[in-house]
Amino acid sequence: MTKEIDAFMKKVIARNSGEKEFHQAVREVVESVTPFIEKHPKYKNAKILERMVEPERVIMFRVPWLDDKGEIQINRGFRIQMNSAIGPYKGGLRFHPSVNLGILKFLAFEQVFKNSLTTLAMGGGKGGSDFDPKGKSDQEVMKFCQSFMTELFRHIGPDTDVPAGDIGVGGREIGFLYGQYKRLRNEFTGVLTGKSLNWGGSLIRPEATGYGCVYFVQEMLKTRKMSFAGKVCVVSGSGNVAQYTVEKLNQLGAKVVTLSDSDGYIYDKKGIDDKKLEFVMHLKNVKRGRIKECADEFGCEYVAGQRPWKVACDVAFPSATQNEINEADAKVLVKGGCIAIGEGANMPTTPEGVRVFQKAKILYAPGKAANAGGVSTSGLEMSQNSMRLGWSREEVDKKLHGIMVSIHENCVKYGKEQDKYINYVNGANIAGFVKVADAMLDQGLV
Repeated sequence: MTKEIDAFMKKVIARNSGEKEFHQAVREVVESVTPFIEKHPKYKNAKILERMVEPERVIMFRVPWLDDKGEIQINRGFRIQMNSAIGPYKGGLRFHPSVNLGILKFLAFEQVFKNSLTTLAMGGGKGGSDFDPKGKSDQEVMKFCQSFMTELFRHIGPDTDVPAGDIGVGGREIGFLYGQYKRLRNEFTGVLTGKSLNWGGSLIRPEATGYGCVYFVQEMLKTRKMSFAGKVCVVSGSGNVAQYTVEKLNQLGAKVVTLSDSDGYIYDKKGIDDKKLEFVMHLKNVKRGRIKECADEFGCEYVAGQRPWKVACDVAFPSATQNEINEADAKVLVKGGCIAIGEGANMPTTPEGVRVFQKAKILYAPGKAANAGGVSTSGLEMSQNSMRLGWSREEVDKKLHGIMVSIHENCVKYGKEQDKYINYVNGANIAGFVKVADAMLDQGLV
């Protein structure tokens, strides 16, 4: 089987030169689904996997805008419309200097499988720009967003492609983007998710990725007759996903001892309780400050230039960015007693790190399953927009919880191995693949 996988990847790498994150994401899926495809020739004969690794459409455009000094700045904008077999393209917009074609193709490819797992009618896409909102004024962010949407608007729509937020794109950016879309199209539709509550947003949307990740790990722990009560948890990042991961873990009786940003991490032995979390939320969402200020405020330890994986824990939640846990980090986590990993970020563990977790037979939840709560609630927001109504906080949270339980069940269905160990990577990849592949077969050569 390795020979077939290597031959497939050789073609992918040749056609997508230099896009290492995309190669990594594709290989993970190919390793999982190739044995399954060999047992089901209909997928092999129709070359479904070969078709799935090619985006249906790649849009790239320039984004000129004026800064506060009156100088013209130019950024590059993207939208990868990967696969629409089961619904409109759905996936976030990322504004960060690291954004390039390869990273967005990896994210769009992952999104196809993630959206398939949610049970909702959503295809996969991703987009963004190498624009950095950090250090920019509200005026500058608005001007950039308006210029970005002036090109993007012609390629999206409520039944075509529905973007959302991602790194660097929060409520402020979604508002500016939506305002420009409405101006250009002269219509009020659910074309973006992550909107403010008073103009079409959904309750629980900001919390959804973090809450959903915790719900998924909760289901994993149940398979070993465990709960979060008393568990020490390490969380990386300090943005939206990390914040609400901490909030839900606190509600379930766990103790979270770390948060981080690109400068370093804080370690609080007493636990980041709700009062401290409130400070973090104000610091990051309003002041847009650095996590070190928490150490200054609460007297906890701050470690500069490192990630928090050396801290002993029961459960780890990598919630910052891709490839933040390498092989060495994974070995340290396992040695420190970690029994479960819940990926709040997209592909935060390198392939070598994943193999360490699986060899140790710990519970490992890949991002395409564990962090699907965000896009799931975006799908619920789309439904509410279509019906021109809003559900209560309790209703949305109940639906989110139900979706995460369903995703877990599908992962177990396709991922349980002969020794009863649940390979959640295989389970998520095969479950996501089957739904999209069957739809592609139904729709012919598209």
